[in-house]
Amino acid sequence: MLNLRHIQEAMVRIRDSIFVSPFVYSETFSQLTGNTAFFKLDNLQMTGSFKERGALNKILLLTAEEKQRGVIAASAGNHAQAVAYSATRGYGADVILVGANYDETCDAALKRCAEQDLTFIHPFDDEAVIAGQGTLGLEMLEQQSGLDAVLVPIGGGGLIAGVACAFKETNPGIQVIGVQTSKLPSMKAAREHNGIVTVPTAKTIADGIAVRTAGTLTFPMVQKYVDDIVVVDEEEIASAILLLLEKEKTLTEGAGATATAAALHKKIPHRGKKLGIVNSGGNIDVTLLSRIIERGLVKDGRLVRLRIHLPDHPGALVRLSTVIADQKANIIQTSHDRAYYGAVLGDTVIDVTMETRGPDHIADLTAALEAANYLSERVQ
Repeated sequence: MLNLRHIQEAMVRIRDSIFVSPFVYSETFSQLTGNTAFFKLDNLQMTGSFKERGALNKILLLTAEEKQRGVIAASAGNHAQAVAYSATRGYGADVILVGANYDETCDAALKRCAEQDLTFIHPFDDEAVIAGQGTLGLEMLEQQSGLDAVLVPIGGGGLIAGVACAFKETNPGIQVIGVQTSKLPSMKAAREHNGIVTVPTAKTIADGIAVRTAGTLTFPMVQKYVDDIVVVDEEEIASAILLLLEKEKTLTEGAGATATAAALHKKIPHRGKKLGIVNSGGNIDVTLLSRIIERGLVKDGRLVRLRIHLPDHPGALVRLSTVIADQKANIIQTSHDRAYYGAVLGDTVIDVTMETRGPDHIADLTAALEAANYLSERVQ
């Protein structure tokens, strides 16, 4: 089994090519979690995730014959970028979209690998890859002393296997806690069954860790080194992404935010401890990010849509707007309807989307509308 020496050797091998990402204190998350919280920001790597570490270490260990054949990888995105960055001139690669999930993509890549006699670089179930990912743990140990626990995202297990090995073989007293999405808790299920299992297919915003089956190499290491595995749901991940963006000015993808979500939503028992939280990647689709931001604003009461009944005659909208303006709410969208939502003849129903300051502001706004004899309801 891979050990600390392999990770230390990987560190020497890749050190000059990998950015030593910051491991920084967060006042906001320390207050929110009741701990002293530090973020390891590996989302700041060149390709936006920790995957560069393992990909580069593996490529540097390839034989001349393996390099000559060319390399192929299966990935949800981050690993493929890392392989392309480490292996090709100009950060280029041939990209082939296959399958609806990682498992289908991996099967297709392995088939193509056999057909074309390519060298396959596995995203997590490879000792050289695991050792490369473990360098993140060595960096954390060098950057901060006195850590009580570290939280690490888990997909197939390559990152946490390497990081946990680095921590436990250096200081066994530091707790290592893995975090998975509740949609695809493959490693947690494997631990519970004391053997590798395949969980059902599911969609998740944490697509970077959407792996149905834990690795055959990573699972024994997780069994040996990892103290606990917890899960977080989609809303908890989304709220962590939004809070990291707003308070820490840090862009994080779904998979990368799972460890933060676990700390934020009290999935661990630690209080008053020094926590290391791994932000493993920041490659999030901007369309998804837009939806997360909008839903987060709604949840926080900073965006609200009210359905309001009013008379259908000139000046009615002006009077309604005056009531809203008096409450200092900002209208950003309106939509009229005369045929639906129970509108009687001579009336109209208008959906008004507004920027607000929070739940108390919304309560004041609805009270003002009621006082002005407007019937309204919140659109969820």
